[in-house]
Amino acid sequence: MTTTSDQPRRVALITGAASGIGAATARRFLREGWQVVINHLDGQQDAAQAVAAGAGAPGQRAIGVVGDVTLDADCVRLVQEAVDAFGRLDVLVNAAGISKMVPHDRLHDISAEDFQRIYAVNTIGPFQMIRAAAPALKAASTESQRSAVVNVSSRAALMGSGSSMPYACSKAAVNALTLSMARVLAPAVRVNAVCPALTEQGFVERLAPESFAQRRAHQIQVSPLHRIGHPDEVAESIHWLATAASMMTGALVELDFGMHLNAV
Repeated sequence: MTTTSDQPRRVALITGAASGIGAATARRFLREGWQVVINHLDGQQDAAQAVAAGAGAPGQRAIGVVGDVTLDADCVRLVQEAVDAFGRLDVLVNAAGISKMVPHDRLHDISAEDFQRIYAVNTIGPFQMIRAAAPALKAASTESQRSAVVNVSSRAALMGSGSSMPYACSKAAVNALTLSMARVLAPAVRVNAVCPALTEQGFVERLAPESFAQRRAHQIQVSPLHRIGHPDEVAESIHWLATAASMMTGALVELDFGMHLNAV
């Protein structure tokens, strides 16, 4: 639980950390020697254990904790388990997310229940997690090393695009949540968001391989950098926002390979 300099290891809690961007983020913090709480759903224990295996430094640990971010009691318990295990919480990353693959012009293929289910995970979940974590984050924060929250949003939030209309709306709400929480939790806690464009190993690739191939080809064609992303790259930006971007709060960081330049 301590580093070689006898300073307490910092602690990160990452939701949705059994796969995709969440798992890549957990591995990124583990490489830096952090203690990491890997939140996952029931049935994802093997995947979470594989991520936790990255804790190899002396005194370093990673624990998997089952929890559903749509349930406020689970959010409170996740934070409590992190504090019970490691004595503190320095960083929260809200990476849990879901969607439904529906073209935006198929209005009658989206129901109120679709909106409610997607909002419950993508928007209400981060709100509940931040609310639950705020006391612990404030307690761990110092003037020289502020605690931090990073929300995983999406370029879809900025463009009204992406896998479905409810998904885009839920992520736009996450952006608003990021701005509000940045004001509310300042100066003790910095709150920022990343807005990645299409990445490999995400839900689009898992749920709709043909659609992913089309979207991949389109992004490679239209983005100035002519490529798509990898979860490890998003994780790198999340880690930087959480640990090094000391001047930033309330920022919505576009990870879009320059596609915003096409609007000019």
